[in-house]
Amino acid sequence: MLRERLAEPEILIAPGVFDAFGALIAAQAGFESLYLSGASIAYTRLGSPDIGLVGMEEVASVIAHIRDRVDLPLVVDADTGFGNAINVQRTVRVFERSGASAIQLEDQAMPKRCGHLKGKVLVSTGEMVGKIKAALDARGDDGTLIVARTDAIAVEGLDKALDRADSYAVAGADVLFVEAPQSRADMDAIVERFKGRVPLLANMVEGGQTPQHTADQLQDIGFGLVIFPGGLSRALARAATDYFASLKQHGTNEPFRNRMLDFNGLNDLLGTDAMLAAGKRYDGENQA
Repeated sequence: MLRERLAEPEILIAPGVFDAFGALIAAQAGFESLYLSGASIAYTRLGSPDIGLVGMEEVASVIAHIRDRVDLPLVVDADTGFGNAINVQRTVRVFERSGASAIQLEDQAMPKRCGHLKGKVLVSTGEMVGKIKAALDARGDDGTLIVARTDAIAVEGLDKALDRADSYAVAGADVLFVEAPQSRADMDAIVERFKGRVPLLANMVEGGQTPQHTADQLQDIGFGLVIFPGGLSRALARAATDYFASLKQHGTNEPFRNRMLDFNGLNDLLGTDAMLAAGKRYDGENQA
């Protein structure tokens, strides 16, 4: 279970994904868990920035698609819970049924925005505490973790952010996520306040507000879980930009072939032959 894994001393790495394809590749790479990034869903499904345009049902659909192909623990970005405490409860029930292992809620007001963008607005500490308690009451399995995120550093400063996070821990959050610390000193202060009380999540965003650290470095600081939510989206954006530029220039994919899987390679990755073989068991001629 995810709860037990987070109790171990080794940090847990959860790469960000946005569909079953990426989740399958990450699983084949040997990762123990995955993070379903709301921002990456916005980037890839809507072609939009992370400014609160993704809906609850869209995220639930992605969870179900991933769970159909991959059995790894899945931490799901639920933004603000898509409304008030009653909306949070519906979100938790739907996401849990769809296959979420942990559900992350944040204390921004709607419309929310990426934690590393400026101009965020927060709900009150009391409202967020109510949402956390509502989420805990709604989950059907205590093994489904509730991750409480505060975006208060950019709005109210580090001390207020730590106070908010403290209230969320007291409310019963299973994991704390203090978003966008701006220095190693900020990160040390987060760990000093909460280490030993509740697992702490670190967020590595390339080009974001937080200094980049390796998983081993974050483990030494005192974090138990690290997510790389948008790394895959950014890597694919670069690869796709180069791919389309090559195709436009050459009128063929031949110059790009060494940077692609061919048809057979892609089907090997997907397990096509095994699926087709399994399907033959149900062909009409095999039903006596």
